[in-house]
Amino acid sequence: MTQSVTRRTVLLAAGAAAATAGCGGGSDGDGDGDGDGATSVSPGQELTTTGDIPVGGGRIFKEEKVVVTQPEQGEFKAFSAVCTHQNCLVAAVADGTINCTCHNSRFRIADGSVARGPATRPLPEKQIAVEGNSIRLA
Repeated sequence: MTQSVTRRTVLLAAGAAAATAGCGGGSDGDGDGDGDGATSVSPGQELTTTGDIPVGGGRIFKEEKVVVTQPEQGEFKAFSAVCTHQNCLVAAVADGTINCTCHNSRFRIADGSVARGPATRPLPEKQIAVEGNSIRLA
């Protein structure tokens, strides 16, 4: 018995493949889904100034996949902006946490540790240098 492939069969198969690809491990925003948190900023290149990072909060640099926080006055920290749950980019920094809106994981701004899952691993720390009012990736 011979089956013929119809346009409907091809469209259904293509749709199923696209839906399955979208349910993978998530995306870190660079299209490769590896979640390595690699940055496109060269070491030594300025990310921001100290005045742009609020005390008790932080700022996300999506293109560089880095979040810079200031847990206490004059104390600056940096972490990967790629959530350790399913590699989504974190979306906000508020109320002392770095927040991923994909599945509502929250990470503490002081050390990147998990404040609320489903993530079980902390955000990896990134090395920065603060010189004067300049914050650079180290």
